[in-house]
Amino acid sequence: MLTRRIIPCLDVRDGRVVKGIRFQALRDAGCPEEQARLYEEQGADELVLLDVSATTEGRKTQYETVRKVREALSIPLTVGGGVREADDAALLLEAGADKVSVNTAALTRPELLSEMAMRFGRQCTVLAIDAKATGDGHWQNVVRSGQTDTGKDVLQWAMEAVELGAGEILLTSWDRDGTRSGYDLDLVRAVSQNVTVPVIASGGVDSMQHMLEGIEAGADAVLAASIFHDGDISVREIKEFLNQRQIEVRL
Repeated sequence: MLTRRIIPCLDVRDGRVVKGIRFQALRDAGCPEEQARLYEEQGADELVLLDVSATTEGRKTQYETVRKVREALSIPLTVGGGVREADDAALLLEAGADKVSVNTAALTRPELLSEMAMRFGRQCTVLAIDAKATGDGHWQNVVRSGQTDTGKDVLQWAMEAVELGAGEILLTSWDRDGTRSGYDLDLVRAVSQNVTVPVIASGGVDSMQHMLEGIEAGADAVLAASIFHDGDISVREIKEFLNQRQIEVRL
């Protein structure tokens, strides 16, 4: 049985970790390298680093930040934000990323996923989805930090993206992000049941119970930011909690 992964997320702007609610009202949450080092010491399985303003500001990810975080880590690192073409992904991989996440650019030009998968491998190609509930049991993709509704159905897009070459899906509930109200379990369940690649649940976690619920809903990995940045719960505590409930984790 594959172990479930615990993944801290570093949302980064101008070289600093930030956190907000629904991608807005961002507050400073520390130094990326220091946070990365701390989470690895606690037993994090992977780390996700997202440049949260690269797309809205029309620029590429800050590669120097990626290099500094990579120097502090030995665990896998996924990086996203501002990736528009395969060459951008190549630069991030050269800077130290193990996997590259794409969102807006893949929606605009879906063949980007195929180009990345062919060039770097499916295992390096991560599709990030920011999902907003429509109120009728469906979700649509939002982009530009939730500022733009694309009208594209999340479930359909997830399945299409896997066929194109996405090897993993980072699934964030825009409605739950930063609210600490728990994952959107219906969203996690719907996507996990309809794709053949790992799904990372993201958006809204406030407790170890929320993480357990995300895994029980079908997530292969659970991601959080605020609870780690604020020191509420450590990765080690979460793993011990899950292990006691017969969830396979790497201890």
